[in-house]
Amino acid sequence: MPGERMNRRTFLKFAGGAAATTTVAGCTGGDGNQNNQTGTTTSGDGGGGQTPGNFAVSITQGQMPSTLDPHNHRETTTDNVVLQAYEGLLARDAEGKIINKLATKYERVNKGTVRFTIREGVKFHNGDALTPEDVAFSINRIVKSNVGGLESPQRDQLSGVTGAEVGDGRTVTVNSEGINPIVFSLFASYCDIMQKKWVQNHNKNFIAKNMNGTGPFTLKNYNEGVQVVFERNQNYWRDPAAVSQLTFDAAQESSTRVNQLLNGETDIIVNVPPQDAGRVKQSNKSRLAAVPSTRIIYNAMRYDAKPFDSQKFRQAMNLAIDLPSIISNVLSNFADQTGQPTLEGFTGYNGNVGPYPTNKSKAERLVEESGNAGANITLHTPVGRYLKDLEIAQAVSQQINELSNVNCSVKQREFNTLAGELTDGKIETGPKFYLIGWGNATFDASQTIIPLLTTDGALTSFSNERVDRLMKEAQNMPDGKKRNAKLKEANKVLHDQAPWIYLNRQYSVYGVNSQLQWKARRDERIEAYAISKK
Repeated sequence: MPGERMNRRTFLKFAGGAAATTTVAGCTGGDGNQNNQTGTTTSGDGGGGQTPGNFAVSITQGQMPSTLDPHNHRETTTDNVVLQAYEGLLARDAEGKIINKLATKYERVNKGTVRFTIREGVKFHNGDALTPEDVAFSINRIVKSNVGGLESPQRDQLSGVTGAEVGDGRTVTVNSEGINPIVFSLFASYCDIMQKKWVQNHNKNFIAKNMNGTGPFTLKNYNEGVQVVFERNQNYWRDPAAVSQLTFDAAQESSTRVNQLLNGETDIIVNVPPQDAGRVKQSNKSRLAAVPSTRIIYNAMRYDAKPFDSQKFRQAMNLAIDLPSIISNVLSNFADQTGQPTLEGFTGYNGNVGPYPTNKSKAERLVEESGNAGANITLHTPVGRYLKDLEIAQAVSQQINELSNVNCSVKQREFNTLAGELTDGKIETGPKFYLIGWGNATFDASQTIIPLLTTDGALTSFSNERVDRLMKEAQNMPDGKKRNAKLKEANKVLHDQAPWIYLNRQYSVYGVNSQLQWKARRDERIEAYAISKK
């Protein structure tokens, strides 16, 4: 916007007030239904229902998908592609409420067992009917070793689940270690259903480049690393989608995405930076859609590698950062400070734990006490994956360099390559210091802390016996005040241990073709079934 600084207040005004609060509205949507151990709600995520016609939509993200196998990735950018063709047992509506998808009923049978009733009349894209065997197989492919030719990196996304088996009629029984208090929240966010026979009849490479789901779109063409094209599934078990053809491509630079939107080359773009908000809003061809996300941005520091094996050094890195300055000058106040792994509004958030203050003299003293004076460190960062990711990393590096006894540089990385290093289960081969984001669609602290900050976490950069114990105890308690207290305690420990440089809560800011009816979601999912013409 010429002549006006685009701060958060102005930005939200331009975005139509969609993100007028930093607290996640309906934040109990993730675990609020856990007290109701039976769910029979109907699915209702919008879209569909229009008279089928020719209606093409193009979506541009920062990266292309790393695979088309829904069980073999950990990236939202990949998930936004595969979710068009694959579906789960449960899902969430745009407000975060659990809804039924391929299950028509879910219920807790006993302490460690839940049961799903599988929807009838659903067909895979190859024409075969969905069966309970497919559901049990899909769950086991994620949580067990070498099922369907895969060691899934998503195992912790179904944390506590040990396996599934076919029950009576059209039911599937799912077993967990202990109570697993958020099991339905997990299935509302994760576990796409694949056809057992199709997976077993094809190799890993074929599955990564082809699709056979039950969803509203079928794969038309896949040009790896370049473009994915879907077409409407005319035999979808609900009304066919309004969109007849759907294209995903990628542009790493935010300015490129904005120009493509304004030139009519794409219809939805991610991560519109504050400086371009005015251009998007003032165009008669586009609008802004913004919402506080469930994603935290942070700099992980590997506890097993020098100099980050020292708690004092890690604390010093937090004290070296002027986080308010980064949020103001880099993000134009379009972000929230953090000081713990759990975002405000989530179960387990500790309101007594604030961000680290800026204190460079204390930071220098802690560096000396840690025995790491003169350290040279490199911050690995993706470019174009998160809002202003490179600029945040550069600001962090510059502020660390202001210390007299530490030198820091930035190394730009391709996101899928960096993500691959972080999800291969080998902590010792990953970068020692990196910027990354983590979205948590369950609205529960456990699904950030367990995978990222416990000893056996799939993407861990940290290990602490007390945190491990607290999380194990929390996951074996019914959801309630006692469990919440355990999670709050874990967040206090993790603040003090400083395994990360705690940065910001990301806001999701999209540019949207003004002719489209579509609402931004807090979980960053872009469901084309919910897109229609105005």
